[in-house]
Amino acid sequence: MARLFGTDGVRGIANKDLNFELAFNLGQAGTYILSKGKKRPRILIGKDTRASGDMLESALVAGICSAGGEALIAGVATTPAVAYLTRHYGVDAGVVISASHNPMEYNGIKFFDGGGYKLPDEIEDEIEAVICGKADAGIPAPTGIGIGRKVTVPNAVQDYISFLKSTIDVKLNGLKVALDCANGAAYKIAPLVFSQLGADVSVIHNAPDGNNINNKCGSTCPEKLQKFVTETGADVGLAFDGDADRLIAVDETGRLVDGDQIMVICGLDMKRRGVLKKNTVVGTVMSNIGIGIALKNAGCSFVRTKVGDRYVLEEMLKNGYCFGGEQSGHIIFLDYSTTGDGILTALQLLSVIKREGRKLSELASVMTRFPQVLANAKVDPAKKDDYTKDPVIMEEIKRIEDMFRDEGRVLIRPSGTEPLVRVMIEGKEQERIEECANMLAKLIEDRLN
Repeated sequence: MARLFGTDGVRGIANKDLNFELAFNLGQAGTYILSKGKKRPRILIGKDTRASGDMLESALVAGICSAGGEALIAGVATTPAVAYLTRHYGVDAGVVISASHNPMEYNGIKFFDGGGYKLPDEIEDEIEAVICGKADAGIPAPTGIGIGRKVTVPNAVQDYISFLKSTIDVKLNGLKVALDCANGAAYKIAPLVFSQLGADVSVIHNAPDGNNINNKCGSTCPEKLQKFVTETGADVGLAFDGDADRLIAVDETGRLVDGDQIMVICGLDMKRRGVLKKNTVVGTVMSNIGIGIALKNAGCSFVRTKVGDRYVLEEMLKNGYCFGGEQSGHIIFLDYSTTGDGILTALQLLSVIKREGRKLSELASVMTRFPQVLANAKVDPAKKDDYTKDPVIMEEIKRIEDMFRDEGRVLIRPSGTEPLVRVMIEGKEQERIEECANMLAKLIEDRLN
């Protein structure tokens, strides 16, 4: 049987893959494992704006209470809000009901430990073992006063907003800011934060109806925000996804500023202020080669991990770094947060704009984005990793890398879900890298089939 937990909790189509029963079991088993024998564990729950969130929240609450836990209801809250509030309130665990940037028919359940960190694989495996009956768990079934209760937390969102505002030391007066809230969890929080700090705020996609989250809007579909920025004359546009754990920005000309560029802008600002630990920024293998060049030119180091913000965080914790993220806009300021936070990232970006007194387009120009080309090689699933054993393929990869030297790179990634080997090549000349990527993908197909 496939593992229940994926790279970001349990996800699937609501009421099909992720149904009421599974949500109940996750609540019950999660409470049992994460409470570590405590008599009345407290579990905080937040959710995004999907219609299925109510159903899954009810099931989680039932599971938590059946295990003797107290379910604290934060209501609609972003994923990073749940992580922050979990540690701020000193509760035993947090749970967020969201499928992030995925379409509305999907939903997910993700746990945080008492420190606000995503669970390691080992703890998820313990929860899964209890649910699947592989462990003689002995989950308590209290009766009478031992059964847990549901408690609403009325000030949860305001407590999170107060925290966000405390992370910058400048006011945003004079800045015209356009927001795209993706009809998601940020729809109330984001406009309040930026307006309370003095910005002139205009908002689109802040009217969730349960079905329109991420629907042709937000950080994965920023075209409407780009148009909105130019129409309103905004200084900057900020696009969040459904659970607001990522940010994609738009400069005053309507051009996108992605996670790599945001990391360069904020990383260099942190270095200037002496708060970038070890003068190092952490990214992934998919980060554009331009980020490493820009950071190196400024005397900073750039470290790459596997794709996924969990791997970025692991590298940061392991080696004492404080800043990192992904091209997609998952950016972690570890001095403030244990997870990617789109609104917090936006505040840090705006504070740089205010301190520097420069336009976002000027700040972003410090990094030159190299063209990236992706090509797919269709390969028998059993042979997806065999390219490393083929001397002809490896020799061709080396030849291309030598040809580009420090001005390009080759990345080969077998797909985890499809019968494909993905070829990504970066370089200065679009036509040249397209030719190399297509040729290498064909070579991999020919050699491995």
